[in-house]
Amino acid sequence: MTPPVELGRQRWLRLLPVAFVTYSLAYLDRSNFSIGVAGGMKHDLALSGAMSSLIGASFFLGYTAFQIPGTLYAERRSVRGLIFWCTLAWGLLAAAQGLLSNPALFIAVRFLLGAVEAAVLPAMVVFLARWFTKRERGSANAILILGNPITVMWLNAVSGYLIELTSWREMFIIEGVPALVWAFVFRALVSDRPAEAKWLNEAEKSAVLAELDAERAQATPAKTFAAAFRSRPVVLLSLQYLLWSIGVYGLVFWLPSIVSAGSGRGIGMSGLLSAIPFGVAALLMVVNSRMSDRAGTRSRYVWTWLLLGGVGFFLSYVLGPGNFWWAFVLLVVAGGAMYAPYGPYFAHVTEILPKNFAGAGVACVNTAGSVGGFVGTYLVGWLNDATGSTAASFVMMASTLVLAALVIPLVRGDAAQLRSVPRETPA
Repeated sequence: MTPPVELGRQRWLRLLPVAFVTYSLAYLDRSNFSIGVAGGMKHDLALSGAMSSLIGASFFLGYTAFQIPGTLYAERRSVRGLIFWCTLAWGLLAAAQGLLSNPALFIAVRFLLGAVEAAVLPAMVVFLARWFTKRERGSANAILILGNPITVMWLNAVSGYLIELTSWREMFIIEGVPALVWAFVFRALVSDRPAEAKWLNEAEKSAVLAELDAERAQATPAKTFAAAFRSRPVVLLSLQYLLWSIGVYGLVFWLPSIVSAGSGRGIGMSGLLSAIPFGVAALLMVVNSRMSDRAGTRSRYVWTWLLLGGVGFFLSYVLGPGNFWWAFVLLVVAGGAMYAPYGPYFAHVTEILPKNFAGAGVACVNTAGSVGGFVGTYLVGWLNDATGSTAASFVMMASTLVLAALVIPLVRGDAAQLRSVPRETPA
């Protein structure tokens, strides 16, 4: 994706790779727990299925508790400073997992890891909204969130073999170190706002500031934060994202274990197979975001994909473990479809809310998503362990994705907000 020519490309070439790597490292250090469990941690620490699910899900308790405070800080103060300190902290906590043996300490560390990562996604969405105009934002958000599926793709492919070469403990330590280095790179490369950026040429700076100022002038302010949180779009989008996240995190955290059990392969090959749905997801995210920006609308580029994802999960359940490879193909379809809407979705959230409360609205929606992450991570692991199969968890993920799809058309504001945006798309 490249930017509209008249606004320049410096922002795209400098900031979007930084945003992508930042979110990638955050997602790595929250998600490699799934590989650790499938790669021997559960056996070595004699963890029950319920306990391993609780340890994995405890991340989302911290994530939920600190999301809104962290995001409000980013909106009022500095995204640059917040992300710097959060990145240092999550690198240390992620590496510390390799030194633990006590389940209670694991729960505490996972909680703290969630707390320091809580503001990363909404703060980065706020950050991009300060730098990219409405007609660019769907594509910019998609590049940011591509850090999710692409990270899970290589994480599953590489981490399994890393465990085979070392152990799950060394895997946690090795994969925690890059965040410690990246914190200083991030601080050196970014500025909070275009007006502060000495590296941005004056022509691009003037053009971008003029368009962003024009957008702010058209925004309708809310009177209080409480009014923003009570608004119909925020309530509906929060409910929708909670349901969506149950499916996403249920798949992310337990796919390696599901594939290992169904295919009978070792952790290295299971990790490689588990990477395939996320490679498809990355491609679909790019294509769908470009289509949404071209059309100048969002909702239909969200709900249709989520519905397809729900159908894919259900059909994979119908085929069952006796037809693993055909069921796996449908799982690839479902995984790709449930990731495809992320770029248009977060553009939609920031566009339908009053500009001065966009960060708070994103934080509220993302907080609901983190509750869904806890539910999905815990319930999928618990259901698989309690029933001895993936059938119940697949039905649950299918149901929540279908419900998430049905909520989106109820959210109003899409056409009104985008009608005045020129139909020009990043080339």
